[in-house]
Amino acid sequence: MKSLNPYLNFAGNCREAIYFYKDTFMGEILSLQTFAEANMEVEERFKNNIIHANFKAEDVHLMASDGMPGFVAEPGNMVTLSVDLTDVDEQDRLFNALAAGGTVTMPLDTTFWGARFGMVTDRFGINWMLNCQLKHQ
Repeated sequence: MKSLNPYLNFAGNCREAIYFYKDTFMGEILSLQTFAEANMEVEERFKNNIIHANFKAEDVHLMASDGMPGFVAEPGNMVTLSVDLTDVDEQDRLFNALAAGGTVTMPLDTTFWGARFGMVTDRFGINWMLNCQLKHQ
């Protein structure tokens, strides 16, 4: 495993939140991408929402999003644990173990950012994202 990071989900105010954390923790925003910039097919009203933000301040590392269109922010679904991996076999093992008795919300698949990615809610109600950056041939 490479790292474990909290992934925060917001409902339309991710940009405001990530700038708040930047100022509060005196860190830097490493990336901030809208649905439009990612060429995601979404309704016009969601195009400027954040699909992914990445923030770091010393050892504090957060990622965040406004969630997919239709996402409703509620206590319990606003924090996801994101695991970055370097080995697809390890990713398979972790994904299958977390999915046992839980719910797969996005099966493992190749993404537009060049990774193999999937999401699962484990049997205890904890949301997980598993990301394995694929090596370019």
